Amino acid sequence: MKQEEVINIVMSINECVILNNGVKMPWLGLGVFGSGEGQETINAVRYAFESGYRGVDTASLYGNEKSVGMAVRQSSIPREEIFVTTKVWNTDQGYDSTLKAFDKSKKTLGLDYVDLYLIHWPVKNHYIDTWRALEKLYNEGLVRAIGVSNFNKHHLQDIFTESDIIPAVNQVEFHPNFVQNELFSFCDSNGIRLEAWSPLARGRVFEHQTILSLCAKYGKTPAQIVLRWELQKGIVVIPKSSNKDRIIENSKIFDFELDITEIGHIDNMHTGIRIGADPDNFDF
Repeated sequence: MKQEEVINIVMSINECVILNNGVKMPWLGLGVFGSGEGQETINAVRYAFESGYRGVDTASLYGNEKSVGMAVRQSSIPREEIFVTTKVWNTDQGYDSTLKAFDKSKKTLGLDYVDLYLIHWPVKNHYIDTWRALEKLYNEGLVRAIGVSNFNKHHLQDIFTESDIIPAVNQVEFHPNFVQNELFSFCDSNGIRLEAWSPLARGRVFEHQTILSLCAKYGKTPAQIVLRWELQKGIVVIPKSSNKDRIIENSKIFDFELDITEIGHIDNMHTGIRIGADPDNFDF
């Protein structure tokens, strides 16, 4: 099946995708990249939970794991209904150092387990050993699912060769200016769920006529149109914000549907221009 032919109909914020190991992951999560440690992040997570979100995406690099964990523990929502993702940073990669990094993240979060643990970037000569550490964590029940971030096809193929566990998730840059349909199709055919970081392209696509015309048709904001497009393509989204109104706005995407032609029009906005680094050429 071609990715552009997929129409994924998600009509409730409570709906989850079932990952390749049977674990349920919310289609919509809150990203906290850039949210400051302390009350800013705690409040953002609280606003999200109050709006119906059940997924939160952080990373050791973000410096706010402590606040995410605190918000989760302070919530009246049962822990098993909340999906927490964190990531091992590049300078911690390698087998033993990844195990130590996870232990630190787990203690900082103050949680008994992490729902999804990701390799943040495919650091050359390290990501295979890092993946083996993730396998150990998974087999010991410390994480419910393991995956990767910013991995291209050849990085994933390396893991296939060296491991019996297929990543559950590949979190990558994906937005109307950078539509990675080929990578999506490869991941989909191998049981890997694609997840979009920076799904709104930091607002850079909001003034495009294609988006504005759909806003007028559906009575929605540009952010809501773009997030709906991604969901209907079968991509998990984690828009980042610490603004209460925007967090609420981003949750109001389950009461309308784009048709396949409109999805194609947004696909055609692809320019190939990235916001972040190229996974095959980064130096951090």
